[in-house]
Amino acid sequence: MDIQRVGVVGCGLMGAGIAQCAAESGFEVWIKEADEALLDRGLARIAGTWDRAVAKGKATEAQREEWRRRLHGTLAFDDLASCNLVVEAIPERLDLKLQAFTHLDQVLGPEAILCTNTSSLSVAQLSPVLALQRLSRLAGLHFFNPVPAMPLVEVVRTLATGAETLADLQAFVKALGKTPVLAPDAPGFIVNRLLVPYLLDAMRCAEQRLATVEDLDMGMKLGCGHPMGPLHLSDFIGLDTMQSVAEVLFEAFGEPRFKAPALLRQLVAAGRLGRKTGSGFYCWEGEKRLEAMPL
Repeated sequence: MDIQRVGVVGCGLMGAGIAQCAAESGFEVWIKEADEALLDRGLARIAGTWDRAVAKGKATEAQREEWRRRLHGTLAFDDLASCNLVVEAIPERLDLKLQAFTHLDQVLGPEAILCTNTSSLSVAQLSPVLALQRLSRLAGLHFFNPVPAMPLVEVVRTLATGAETLADLQAFVKALGKTPVLAPDAPGFIVNRLLVPYLLDAMRCAEQRLATVEDLDMGMKLGCGHPMGPLHLSDFIGLDTMQSVAEVLFEAFGEPRFKAPALLRQLVAAGRLGRKTGSGFYCWEGEKRLEAMPL
């Protein structure tokens, strides 16, 4: 399939990033949100990124205008009907995703590819609301945060995903300037299956006062060459997201390494969700990390 029109459902941090990358890579993009306020906020996030790129000399005004012309916001699923590929990027709630996929299956053409950006749910769990002939065109397309900067995308295959669909998605990911890796439809896929236990272990070390938050992060940065420490990264991802993913993985595998530590649950209960709320393991001022918070 020659993918030219891309739909994105959800204009939050991940959806906006996917839409931004697709528009910059020459695709016509329709991004759908549930209401005008959410849509405006997401489109403003993308516009702000492009404005900063022009101000820093990383893009020309002509490029910015061309990207803007390719990006279309909508509140209606019907406006995605002409898309060759649609990526769902709404919150990690199965009921919401099933509602979205029900609508998408009704409006999309029979050859359109339907993907989810889920980081923890099974892609196959979305199958029951789809027509039988759609199942070979269903897959996962898991981007990483922040989408414009992260070079990897996991292409997740179910038992029904067709070889042509996988080839089309790998070509699409490469067209975005990113690298695809094939992953099975198993909880956590590849990256989170390996990453989440590491992050949870770092939280247990903080909980047990093995070292300060700063020293735990500095140890992994300088000792292992990581670009950021595990507690910094957890704040960046969102501690509520970390807890949700941990719960899914623990339910799937039942292994203690996947269980959310008490400290993580306490921080989430206290509203300290990380960068998004201005406090988690650290204080945050927008994107800027400040001092560590008391535990």
